[in-house]
Amino acid sequence: MTAQKDRWVSSLVFLLFCPCSIPRSGSASLQQEPSPQHYFSALGAGRASLAFFTPSVSPGAQPFLEQIENSAEALQDYGISVVKVNCPTEDVSRYCGKENALRKAFLFRGQRLIREFPTDALFDVNSIVANVLFALLFNEVKYVETLTDLENIENVLKGKSNMVFAYVPATGTAEHRAVMEAAFVYGTMHQFVLTTEAALLKATSHDDPDVSSAWLSFYHCQQATEPGQPCRRTALAQPLTLLSIHRHLKLMGAPLVTEVAEDPEKISTVHLQLGLPLVFILSQKETYEADRRTAEFVAWQLLGKAGVALLSRDLVDLNVLHRSNVALKTPDQGMPIQYLVLEDTDEVITLVEDKNKVKPIQEDEQEEEEEDEDEKENNNQDIQDDQVVEAVSRDKKRELPLEQILVLTEENFHSSLSEAARTVVLFYASWEAVSLAVLRSYCEAAAHLKGTPGVLLSRVNCWDWPGLCSQENVTQFPTMRIYKEGQHSVTYGGMWGAEEMSSFILLSQVSCPLKLATMDEAEGYLRGEFPSELSSHHHTSLLGVFSTATSEAREAFEEAGNILSGHVRMGMYSEDDALALSQKYSVAPPALLLARSGGRSVEGIALSKHNVQDMVQMIRYELLDIFPEITVPSLPQYLQLGKPFLILFSAGDISQVESKEMLKLAKGRAQQEFVACWLNLKKTPVGYGILRTYFSTTPSLPALLWVNLHAGGQVFKFPAEQSITEINILSWLEKLQAGLEVPSSTLAEEDWKPPLPAYNFLQMMEHSVPQLSPHPGDTPAQQPPKNPGGDTAGGDTATREEPSQQSTAEEVGVAGRGLRGTAPRLAARDRQGKRHSEL
Repeated sequence: MTAQKDRWVSSLVFLLFCPCSIPRSGSASLQQEPSPQHYFSALGAGRASLAFFTPSVSPGAQPFLEQIENSAEALQDYGISVVKVNCPTEDVSRYCGKENALRKAFLFRGQRLIREFPTDALFDVNSIVANVLFALLFNEVKYVETLTDLENIENVLKGKSNMVFAYVPATGTAEHRAVMEAAFVYGTMHQFVLTTEAALLKATSHDDPDVSSAWLSFYHCQQATEPGQPCRRTALAQPLTLLSIHRHLKLMGAPLVTEVAEDPEKISTVHLQLGLPLVFILSQKETYEADRRTAEFVAWQLLGKAGVALLSRDLVDLNVLHRSNVALKTPDQGMPIQYLVLEDTDEVITLVEDKNKVKPIQEDEQEEEEEDEDEKENNNQDIQDDQVVEAVSRDKKRELPLEQILVLTEENFHSSLSEAARTVVLFYASWEAVSLAVLRSYCEAAAHLKGTPGVLLSRVNCWDWPGLCSQENVTQFPTMRIYKEGQHSVTYGGMWGAEEMSSFILLSQVSCPLKLATMDEAEGYLRGEFPSELSSHHHTSLLGVFSTATSEAREAFEEAGNILSGHVRMGMYSEDDALALSQKYSVAPPALLLARSGGRSVEGIALSKHNVQDMVQMIRYELLDIFPEITVPSLPQYLQLGKPFLILFSAGDISQVESKEMLKLAKGRAQQEFVACWLNLKKTPVGYGILRTYFSTTPSLPALLWVNLHAGGQVFKFPAEQSITEINILSWLEKLQAGLEVPSSTLAEEDWKPPLPAYNFLQMMEHSVPQLSPHPGDTPAQQPPKNPGGDTAGGDTATREEPSQQSTAEEVGVAGRGLRGTAPRLAARDRQGKRHSEL
């Protein structure tokens, strides 16, 4: 319930932290050889390399070169070098001939040619890695086209080894690459079999599979000791990725049933570590054999969904009811173990697949429980389902200091705008909760800006003056605009905190970009001393330096300033001595000078992009800190990068050693890969809610986490016993890339909804006033909430069912089998059906 109650925390978690790759230490690059003779002489025995031969000048190979270079690092992880071999003009040998140069790539192992690839088949990194590994792993991965071929391999493996059967719609895809990378790691443990034949996939399935998606099944052939006994199969229910395959094979390699003889609270299995529940079948000495068979049957049904353990009550003193026969332990830390009385194995399976349908043991009388539940539900109706609405409702008796804010109407709107150099107008609706919350922040901003010359703060209640708001094209509430001398207006698009709004109003006072006339003004601007209106505004200063020959870049810079007005402190210097100013910081015009920390650190950046939008994007990116502190206002600009977060949670300011190591990591790695940052829990206490969402309880601090919502929502925690150093972190990130680390938690992909259903007022009005119709042209400011009982955006995720071969493979696999021997059955089944679920 914590994630539902703290909606902002859930939003922050979900956005914080589309596919991104985990970085590796070091940067593998494309190797180059001056000639074929030099390349072949340098080949080591048994070493694999992917080579392509090209003339020295080959502009036509540029797209292929880019993809090859991007794949070099990935192939290097598997010991495969990528080499570009230059062909001298006079060389017309086999590899440098016209039929091969620029058209083929060659895979060698030592001096032996393994495979030739047409370059158009190596169109991206996934296709390169997949096809190269496919060629090298010809013994580990068998390709089949017919059901007969698959059954022949299955028969050979029975009693010896297990099989991983994968279907991909086409080779060279991301799914094909994932299968090949998994085969590289697990190929010596299991036999991998691959097909692209849709007919074969349909022949192996009893339902109608989607042939446009990749599929993977684990064949338990090692346990099929009889020739006529089919191999059990367990399908991968998640989308096919390297991580999901690794997780699936980990689960398949775990013991089917674990026998335990200690307190269940102390038990930890691979299932719990991977975020799956653990089911305990409570047994006793007299019924051990029957309980063991029951546990094995349940384990096969829940394979890949939960673990199963057999707990002997004779060896463990459990302080629970004697009739309890099943216990459930979830991976959520701090959650108590549920002890239940279930009738048969169907209810055990339902316990995992839909636990809301299973009724836990209740000690109180049923009638009292129902009364308590009804009372709780009635009390919940008094709780607002929107946090903003609840905050406004809670503070509705607090009087706002509105005396410093001018009230504008249709009569005085235009005249008031012309009285001040700049007029700030907040358009809001007095009935709307967000508007009232922002109005409170607006009052705080007005108090902060009190006495600022040339700035007038005002407000328009669009509920009272809808015509005025429509005339000003106000389409949403709230909206804040700054009017310059009653004409040109700039709309605020930032966060609604008082500090952020005050900053926007102050920056809007000066031109953007501010044109500087002398070298002294430019130097003073970089130190934060000029202009005087912004001397107290401690933000990074950006100065564009242009010569007379860079008019195109200067014009684009000015247009970018118009777009970023109010958000960025921008200056421009284009006088005759602009070259001398830029050379002082080791750049040549056009260039950007970035002054952080009041001018103590000035960074020169060459301005290579002259397109306005590209320049705006570049400026926003360059203004980001290298190792930023994540706060509520700063978070959105880092979220929009779409990168994973390597975030250090600290109970206060981080130490100088930790800051130095993290800064080295951020500077030493390509910033294209992830965002290295930190969060001060004292300044941003919402971070505690984030940590509780990840771990149920707050871990020991400082805590370094890798969080990537864009690729599955996995959360990895840096080992607490290791010191936070650049070397240790890089080593840990390599393990993440190799799939050797288990995520501490995985954030659920679910819709965020209010805890209570919203009232459909429009539907009520239709019943009470059926003839009521809106006036022509009227548009509601807010759409009514959708019925929570209706379809969700994502829908339910269907889980692939196990092929029904299990029922024929073992006679005990009968649905509805009883939990005999584990505990006495309930006397009245219908009474149990009326009990409330334990959430």
